[in-house]
Amino acid sequence: MALPMPTLADLMPLRPEIFVCGAAFALLMVDLFLSDARRGLTHFLALFILAAAAVLTARELGAEATWGFANQFVRDPVGDVLKLAIYVVAAASFVYAKPYLQDRGLFKGEFYVLCLFSVLGMMLMVSAGSMLVLYLGLELLALSSYGLVAMDRDNARSSEAAMKYFVLGSLASGLLLYGMSMVYGATGSLQLAEIHAAAASTGDRTLLLFGVVFMLVGIAFKFGAAPFHMWLPDVYHGAPTAITLFIGSAPKLAAFGMAYRLLESGVGPLDAQWQDMVAWLAALSLIIGNLVALVQTNLKRMLAYSTVSHVGFLFMGLSHGGSLGYGAAMFYAISYALMSAAAFGAIVLLSRKGHEAEEISDFRGLWSRNPLQAMLVMFIMASLAGVPPFLGFWAKLEVLLAAVDAGLVWLAIVGVVCAVIGAFYYLRVMKAMFFDEPEGEGPRLHTDGHLRVVFAVNASALLVLGLFAGSLLHWVSLAFPAS
Repeated sequence: MALPMPTLADLMPLRPEIFVCGAAFALLMVDLFLSDARRGLTHFLALFILAAAAVLTARELGAEATWGFANQFVRDPVGDVLKLAIYVVAAASFVYAKPYLQDRGLFKGEFYVLCLFSVLGMMLMVSAGSMLVLYLGLELLALSSYGLVAMDRDNARSSEAAMKYFVLGSLASGLLLYGMSMVYGATGSLQLAEIHAAAASTGDRTLLLFGVVFMLVGIAFKFGAAPFHMWLPDVYHGAPTAITLFIGSAPKLAAFGMAYRLLESGVGPLDAQWQDMVAWLAALSLIIGNLVALVQTNLKRMLAYSTVSHVGFLFMGLSHGGSLGYGAAMFYAISYALMSAAAFGAIVLLSRKGHEAEEISDFRGLWSRNPLQAMLVMFIMASLAGVPPFLGFWAKLEVLLAAVDAGLVWLAIVGVVCAVIGAFYYLRVMKAMFFDEPEGEGPRLHTDGHLRVVFAVNASALLVLGLFAGSLLHWVSLAFPAS
């Protein structure tokens, strides 16, 4: 059945998406006429696009949900909050990336265009009203990410990482699409609202549950949850650090939006069935991520495996299946995106042309060379470890409380034990900074002023937001109706 022609009422909820799409194409055309010496204009235009999109999104923040394109698209508080977080993290990624890419001859307009199309894909994912739009946004994000990872074409490690990412990503997308097809076969609809109604009234749910299993596999892959995390360490390690920073932060927010739309808006009535599956994925991610991270000496690979463990905590919130759990999971996703951007930002800050500061040993003696920056890196590691009063502590506490509220006390115990184990490898970085002697001339900071300012704000925000975590959590929880 053909969809009716879109009206102005259909287009109004999509104003931020339409703007970002048009602006990304316009930036692509403008960049064609800019010389390398004037490439900075592309950087500032990209930041302006994100700022303008944030204004368009914030104007509707808190308003009632509105639908467009025959309920294919929904603009609601959940999507608005996630979009604003995506803009902030993406803008920080641009500032982190500029000096890094300039030093390595990778400062091209394609980076910003691909990132903006990735942002557009994320926006569609968090506002999808149907599986069709959700899959469209997912593939737009995925294809742009593959191109970003492969940007350094002369680097064999980056090319290998991009190939692995593409092959495994295609496999995961196929499994997700297969699951969606089974859900469509069981319910006769692609609309998430209609799937929700059908799931509540269907007698035989066998086919529907098979579809949910395959969709969970796709969700787990996009998050990087164990045992579907095989791509994560190689991609994080192989991609240029500035690219790793982007794909390791903002897409986690979109992945939460995808999980929320599919699991709650779509198959919410089956929460008793999929909660246990999500809980076991959380436990596997916590155990595997933390244990493997313990033996890493490369900081990028350590952060990759720690990502797996953080996804376990996020899944702990999702396994609740109610507004309390979704609020805690969104809070964790936003907190982790900020922490991940800051962690990889620390690597960018200490890297320079001809040197990648991606080994833990590269941070030796930072306290004696630059006490302020060592304190900021300590803020990041303490927040990732869940030390109070940093933001990461409150994020972990909320998902643990959600797990206990759902009756998953065993999962909460696993989470606490793994949090203690995980603190060890973050302490190794602190030990290297504060107690080890520097090697050679020691760590040297990048001279770019904008990079230093954004890093200082990013790292300090983990403490400031931790001190005011109650207000932030209350703001996030407003996106979800009380259950």
